[in-house]
Amino acid sequence: MTTNLVLAPRRRAARPDLLECRLRKYHPRFQPAVRALATQHPRLADLAASFPALLFALAVPRPGLDPARAQTCVLEGASLAEASAAADLPLWVRRLPPEAFVRPIAGLPDGALFRRQIANHLPRLARQASLWLQVVTEVAEIAHEPAAVWIAREMVRKPQSMNPDRLRLVGLWAWFSGQPGTAGHDLIDRPWTPDMRMKAALAAADEWRTVVALHLNLGPRPISDMWLAPGRVGGFDFLPLHSIAAITDEAKTMRNCLNSYGNNLAHDRSRLWSVRCDGKRVATLKVARLPGDPLLNIVELRGAGNAQVSREVWWAARRWLNMHDLPRIDAQQRKWRTVTLDRTTWLSLWRPYWLAKRRIPEWLPIAPSRNALGRL
Repeated sequence: MTTNLVLAPRRRAARPDLLECRLRKYHPRFQPAVRALATQHPRLADLAASFPALLFALAVPRPGLDPARAQTCVLEGASLAEASAAADLPLWVRRLPPEAFVRPIAGLPDGALFRRQIANHLPRLARQASLWLQVVTEVAEIAHEPAAVWIAREMVRKPQSMNPDRLRLVGLWAWFSGQPGTAGHDLIDRPWTPDMRMKAALAAADEWRTVVALHLNLGPRPISDMWLAPGRVGGFDFLPLHSIAAITDEAKTMRNCLNSYGNNLAHDRSRLWSVRCDGKRVATLKVARLPGDPLLNIVELRGAGNAQVSREVWWAARRWLNMHDLPRIDAQQRKWRTVTLDRTTWLSLWRPYWLAKRRIPEWLPIAPSRNALGRL
């Protein structure tokens, strides 16, 4: 009896201190609202330990949510499952710490498969929880729930590899990876799979974006003015890379970065040529004007994998270039960002996404936008 009399007051005294410790873990911006709700009733206060997300959702309801019904469930002693359902809050967020919530909770994924899988990939550290929740929510919205589970796993595995600025591109690429028959899917070389690591996914998404930019810059029609004419010199053939198909084939075979030249070509900053001998590709040639020189020059001449080429190839290339009346060639450069992206290609690429998501997000507008493309 003596022991119980001593411990009981300690437990009563410790409860306010424990509650205060838990409330302090919420974001400072929302602590007053959370604290005000928690002090209204002990059952509400208990949520700080049993279901921090539910306490936050009731104190800081998202637009359009009336928390009264869920709050009544809590006060009447209903189960946490009933209360969370009344708040339209997925039950899986019960295991997230108060630090996870830095904005009203909305748009969380909650499919059956997602609920089973996400429990294995929750953040290990409280300080990582808010970014983890943001990333998982955004990828679920941009792409789909399998991608959200995947990125949750990757964040837990290697949190330092996560760059939130890359989410839109990765999510868009992951979504189109599962959409065969669309223009966006057709441009993917390496599709998303749930067993990919983040580094490989980012590289594959970047490759896709580069090809997308090439198509948007050049459109379906070949470049009409290649400045120079095809020719054969010293056993080498000089053939124009004037279409997307020609450029992408050359890039793949020669293992170079030609796919990234869309913006450059659209603004008439250069032209690309393939050098071949007996039908075999031996070099890729870039022609452009150098600063202060009004005449065209060979500014790049590289073999496969950007290797150096022989003197014979260089000599043939210079002879081929100088066969032309260079002073008469008008290779005026256009100012950067003055050439619009191809509208037909833009609409063809993104329409399936807009229709599937039933919205046109501000970051992927209906009008072709270099700013939007650059932000991906």
